[in-house]
Amino acid sequence: MHHKDLISGKVVLDVGCGTGVLSIFCAFAGATRVYAVDASDIALQAMEIVRENELSDKVIVLHGRIEDVEIEEKVDVIISEWMGYMLLYESMLGSVIFARDKWLKPGGLILPSHASLYLAPITNSHRYQDSIYFWRDVYGIKMSCMMPLAKQCTFMEPSVETISGENVLTWPTVVAQVDCYTIQAPDLETITAAYKFTSMLRGCIF
Repeated sequence: MHHKDLISGKVVLDVGCGTGVLSIFCAFAGATRVYAVDASDIALQAMEIVRENELSDKVIVLHGRIEDVEIEEKVDVIISEWMGYMLLYESMLGSVIFARDKWLKPGGLILPSHASLYLAPITNSHRYQDSIYFWRDVYGIKMSCMMPLAKQCTFMEPSVETISGENVLTWPTVVAQVDCYTIQAPDLETITAAYKFTSMLRGCIF
């Protein structure tokens, strides 16, 4: 709402609209028309929410994948809350790229336009204890042979957790930057970066 001048009088596409909150904000900001697209059944609730707020004349909810729906005009602005875990894990950025290439007018706006992925080494002795060292003695039974498998399974998938400041061993560094205007779908297949950290604390890194 602090940037109403970028939305007012514009045609907007909301990629992955969910309940339609961002779409409705755009309508409040003066958008001429908003196409709100979501592949999940939450789009049905979004339709009801739009109707409840008497915005059916401005916000058009489309239930379907962005790659499959039909929009009869180019748009001035694309908005999306596309970020996934660790920014790109299970993100919807690929859908935003598709929408950009198919429907965004030349010189159009993408919000957000840029994103950065930061990396920092952390330590978390309590989690390590619960996940790995637990197997040293399970109710009086020695199961240390399980520890290699426990390590493999514990760190196989990203873990979304809240940690305290003392768990962070040094300042974070940017390992990837996303420019939504130029990034291409193949760029998302592999993210590589060179980085070097100097730890300010002692601890096991994982």
